[in-house]
Amino acid sequence: MSSGSAIRGSRVGSSPMRPDERTEPAPRRLVNYFCAAGHDSGIWFAADAPAPDTWDCPRCGQPAGLDQQAPPGRLRAEPYKSHLAYVKERRSEEDGAAILEEALAKLRQRRGRV
Repeated sequence: MSSGSAIRGSRVGSSPMRPDERTEPAPRRLVNYFCAAGHDSGIWFAADAPAPDTWDCPRCGQPAGLDQQAPPGRLRAEPYKSHLAYVKERRSEEDGAAILEEALAKLRQRRGRV
């Protein structure tokens, strides 16, 4: 048995299934963007809003531009960095050795080997 206060088939923030007959959607326009991978993306903007010169391609994430003949170049791909590489950027070898020695000392003390 339901509590009766819930509205069945709806959720918070949901909108009506069809537009309200008394309202009219805001005017908008379709702007096509082209990326270096050859993707064509249609993005909707408000009719009075200026379209940006570049937009991230929804398919590949590369920058896309308004000119199909001359799309923006690909972004330089950063090589994968491991967690250790990031740690080495922040710490010197001496700092790492000191932290390791401190951790080993605590472990030996906990295990009873001093």
